[in-house]
Amino acid sequence: MKVFLDTSAFAKRYVLEQGSDKVVALCQQADSLVVGVICLPELISTLSRLLREKKITKVDYQKLKDDAMVDLADIDICQITPDVLASAVSLLETNPLRAMDALHVACAITVEADLFVSADSRQLAAARKAGLKLVDV
Repeated sequence: MKVFLDTSAFAKRYVLEQGSDKVVALCQQADSLVVGVICLPELISTLSRLLREKKITKVDYQKLKDDAMVDLADIDICQITPDVLASAVSLLETNPLRAMDALHVACAITVEADLFVSADSRQLAAARKAGLKLVDV
């Protein structure tokens, strides 16, 4: 099973919150994991915000970042190609999405993911409309 994780789902692998257990279980069941190329910058943005807000320490930040980098070495990364861009534009024209959210859904469509995993209701609605199977975490 090919599982696509948007950043909201991918972050749950590192930051313990509601849905983290579900994400870890899905990752263990997957034959392959896929994220979009924008996932790492968005994850680092999230971790940096948590550090600034003093919700994690500098040591925690570095460990979480290191863990994510190791994991990403074994995860397929969907690049932004002309097909992904065309799909993102179509999604933006037909759904109330932000640009980065549309790119996640477009990547999942392009890689023909068996499952789209997200905690974002607008992304999930657009993914459902596009025919993807979903897991809301």
